[in-house]
Amino acid sequence: MKSLPLLYDFSLPELTALLASWGEPPYRARQVWQGLYRQFWNRPEEFSNLPKSLREKLSASVRFEAVRPERYLESSDGQTRKTLFRLFDGHLIEAVLMKYGDPAAWPSPSPLRPSPPGRGDGGEGKGKKRRTLCISSQVGCAMGCVFCATGQMGFKRHLSSGEIVAQVMYYARMLKERGEQVTNIVVMGMGEPFHNYENTMAALDRLNDADGFNFGARRITLSTVGLVPMMRRFADEKRQVNLAVSLHAIQDEARASLMPVNKKYNLTEVLDACRYYVEKTGRRITFEWALIYGVNDSPEIARQLAARLKGLLCHVNAIPLNPTAGYSGRATDRRRAEAFKETLEQAGVPCTIRLRRGIDIQAGCGQLAGSVFGGLHNLPEK
Repeated sequence: MKSLPLLYDFSLPELTALLASWGEPPYRARQVWQGLYRQFWNRPEEFSNLPKSLREKLSASVRFEAVRPERYLESSDGQTRKTLFRLFDGHLIEAVLMKYGDPAAWPSPSPLRPSPPGRGDGGEGKGKKRRTLCISSQVGCAMGCVFCATGQMGFKRHLSSGEIVAQVMYYARMLKERGEQVTNIVVMGMGEPFHNYENTMAALDRLNDADGFNFGARRITLSTVGLVPMMRRFADEKRQVNLAVSLHAIQDEARASLMPVNKKYNLTEVLDACRYYVEKTGRRITFEWALIYGVNDSPEIARQLAARLKGLLCHVNAIPLNPTAGYSGRATDRRRAEAFKETLEQAGVPCTIRLRRGIDIQAGCGQLAGSVFGGLHNLPEK
């Protein structure tokens, strides 16, 4: 049986047209829209401002549930929560909520808690209370980065715009119940956002809509492995969304061994697209760099990186590699990480060493896979 269309997949004009085909005035569509994105309602019966007949029509004609939370894990420091979602076709994805600037941990939801100590974020946020979401754009990923659990599982399918949006709305609803709100969104979960460009941008536009969720574009960061045509398109559209590019190596052979996409778009092409982005938008670009012991964490590599980035408005976010089952490399140590950072900064390239978060629940960058959930498959989502 064919699934009903997902309500979160509709834009406001599309929703208005649907309701108009049922003989409803335009203001009814706006009531539905604001119920979804301002009140965070996700069941027909919650729309108490609509006539019963319209609620019944919506229930029979569209699907409200985009992602079904099945389980969650909370890091041992209480600062990171990973949720496993099941999609309508049975596929699984993960999304992560990270707390910054609040030392108090959430109460444990279960006596079943991962035992290894979690790693904090080293003061990121500097006292500001932030609630950052890391959301997924695909089931799996086609890019095949060797150190990434999502890349290791391969590509299954794109998420629809509504499935991307629904991850945010799930956490927005949870935080509202606690008197809190989403402050930042990073599209750095499962998948390559630029491989699913249309749906990802439609989702971000919907989240940014002033009549709906009204989430500021400058509080959203999107990460790409370097799909050059889409980077240039993104630049031409002059969006206010922040752009991060996964780099991880500064020689083509080395980068291709970590990121097969480099065989299609080499470093020169990627960095040219980065310069094009900065010229077009005037916005700073961020480079993500997973520090792998003995592979890409030496002062000499930092000097080479600084030389390639000279004159570019950018910032390097370096993070010790997060472990995954399919890759034998290990994280750099603190001494080598600091030497890498100092070498970059001495050459005029700003750099931040990000401490890893949620490692004990496989919630860190590159660790989301959906099919494996930290071994705690029987921990139910509340």
